[in-house]
Amino acid sequence: MQNRCNPKRVTPRYARAVMGSNQEAIFIDVRTKQEYDTGHIPGAILLPDDDVEALAPFLLPDKDVLTIVYCQRGGRSQSAADVLVSMGYTNVCNLGGIDSWPYERE
Repeated sequence: MQNRCNPKRVTPRYARAVMGSNQEAIFIDVRTKQEYDTGHIPGAILLPDDDVEALAPFLLPDKDVLTIVYCQRGGRSQSAADVLVSMGYTNVCNLGGIDSWPYERE
């Protein structure tokens, strides 16, 4: 299921399939802590969009792992995905917003 994308828009169905596979992937929630606390994709790492450039090197040391970014509706996730790509991350996808996520949340 390897899929190089810079940054490609992916569907919730694709992201869910990645979660159920053995493929290494990281889900990044770029909303605020308050938004994250209201419900997020299981296992997602909180990395607010304003902190992506400063914290990504520490939270995301492997620049080649599949990284799926999302926010509330899709605007912030696209911006954050673009920043990650500009920082040298090679396998970044934009899920868009959690509003379109029909599966379980933590």
